[in-house]
Amino acid sequence: MRRIAIAVVASTMSLSLAGCGMLGASGDSSDAAPTRTDDITIGVLMPEKTNTRYAEFDYPIIKAKIAALTGNKGRTEYANAGSKVSTQNTQMQKMIDEKVDCILLDAVDSHKIAPMVKKAKEAGIPVIAYDRLAEGPIDAYVSFDNELVGEVQGRSITEALGSADTSDQVVMINGSPTDPNAGQFKQGALNELNGRVTIAATYDTDGWKPEIAQAHMTQAIEKLGASKISAVYSANDAMAGGIIKAFEAAGVSDSDLPPITGQDAELQAVQRIISGEQYMSVYKPYPGEAEAAAEAAVAKVQGRELQFEALTRDKVDSPTNKDIPAKLVTVVALTKSNIKQTVVADGIYKVSDICTAAYKQACNAINLK
Repeated sequence: MRRIAIAVVASTMSLSLAGCGMLGASGDSSDAAPTRTDDITIGVLMPEKTNTRYAEFDYPIIKAKIAALTGNKGRTEYANAGSKVSTQNTQMQKMIDEKVDCILLDAVDSHKIAPMVKKAKEAGIPVIAYDRLAEGPIDAYVSFDNELVGEVQGRSITEALGSADTSDQVVMINGSPTDPNAGQFKQGALNELNGRVTIAATYDTDGWKPEIAQAHMTQAIEKLGASKISAVYSANDAMAGGIIKAFEAAGVSDSDLPPITGQDAELQAVQRIISGEQYMSVYKPYPGEAEAAAEAAVAKVQGRELQFEALTRDKVDSPTNKDIPAKLVTVVALTKSNIKQTVVADGIYKVSDICTAAYKQACNAINLK
């Protein structure tokens, strides 16, 4: 897999979209002789509702981009499985029966979805894995550099600790074992943490559920003692919220919380970063990922192989397939220092969204106005 450099401060949406433009994949339907018209239907399957990004960012961006690429003639069919494999299977079968032109798939379980991917392939419907690498004969994969996400999180922990050494005890609250991304996040973090700190406890969190993360953190506090925990690796923001609740229940004040990581730059996480409860999050520029996926889907359906190949220059392997064409978008370490240059500059949130009455003083302290 091609490695992608970290962008730490620059506004990433404009960079990502400029990159797509340079690849020549965002032209209108007159750029080539398509095998189909603009009257196409793209199925969009998302995995769960705990993380707010799918409904608030990914799908609206995909829908708008497909409309823009097809002169408002292209449609999207959307479904969210609510973390249930059986529900996603049913949703995907419905899309196959309806003969959609392409499916963008973010799998609940990357292994168990493989038979449905095969069914779609047999029906002549291309499947592009989105965000999570599904097994089976997928046509392409659009996501972020997931191991890099973990490396950014792990490096942030060592930076927060300053002179990190093996006397520092770190608790790892990892993502769902059914999500292949979680394993890549974990490995990336370990690349940075192994040999530099002590991993005192590690847990996998079914379904990325915050309440399970909170229970894991409670166990770790009981095992180690809150004051003995130097930092917590939390694979995403929703779980970070549960982890903070566990510390609060143990009597730890906000000012005494250890550095806690996150991912997804959820609004509540951004506010926790400003207030000092959460140390950092990983901002993944959803416009870059979502628009690239929409462009790849439209190019694939309309027979624009040159544009499709230009968009998917990376290669990844799944347990069932090798050298899958991929587009891997870079990520940003989000801290107090670059909120304005990232999620605000990219239009993800307005300052007024972040700096509500409860956070006004904290926003003023970092000149976020």
